[in-house]
Amino acid sequence: MADFQAGGGVKKLNNQNYKTWSTCIQSYLQGQDLWEVVNGGDTTLPRIDTNGAINNWRIKVGKSLFVLKTTVEEEILEHIREAETPKAAWDILVALFSKRNDAKLQLLENELLSIAQRDITIPQYFHKVKSLCREIGELDPQGAIGESRMKRIIVHGLKSEYHSFVAALQGWQTQPTLNEFGNLLASQEALVKQMSGATVKTEEEAMYAEKRKGKGHYKPKGGYSKKYENPR
Repeated sequence: MADFQAGGGVKKLNNQNYKTWSTCIQSYLQGQDLWEVVNGGDTTLPRIDTNGAINNWRIKVGKSLFVLKTTVEEEILEHIREAETPKAAWDILVALFSKRNDAKLQLLENELLSIAQRDITIPQYFHKVKSLCREIGELDPQGAIGESRMKRIIVHGLKSEYHSFVAALQGWQTQPTLNEFGNLLASQEALVKQMSGATVKTEEEAMYAEKRKGKGHYKPKGGYSKKYENPR
């Protein structure tokens, strides 16, 4: 275990990092030839003591339990403190965090259903949708969201000003990938901003020119213009 910590280790298991922790711990146990007694084919005591099989199994069990119990926060340790085998400890943690993940999964799915671009940029919007979909896939691999559905979710929440552009893209014979779709929309967003800025500038220039043109003149009630002269 000292070597495990010296190699950089992982952050102890808490209420927020189960997915990362379990992935790293599993990889470590596999590398140490311990995974089979945790959640593999050797989770029970060997029936025949061939070449010291029982003693070797008990050594692996002890090492595995040490890994599991020393890489969790104190509040999590309370759940597995009395576990006598690594299999029992592992199953307890899986069950514990599966319940918590179900609640989190529901929150993420609700957020995804109501997501909209609103006042954020296209790249920010894409990143937000992708992040939500990734988290959902990590919590529920069978419910992972593919690119096609992700595109539909993104299109549904886009600002209305991009609907005609999206409709034009949907008419393409070869549909762009999700990343290409994002790049195209980002380019369109930049173009819209550029054109909007040019329009504002043109309007300001026109107003300034009109102001310059009328400088020093006023229109009396009669409706005709007369050169304004300051009284002396």
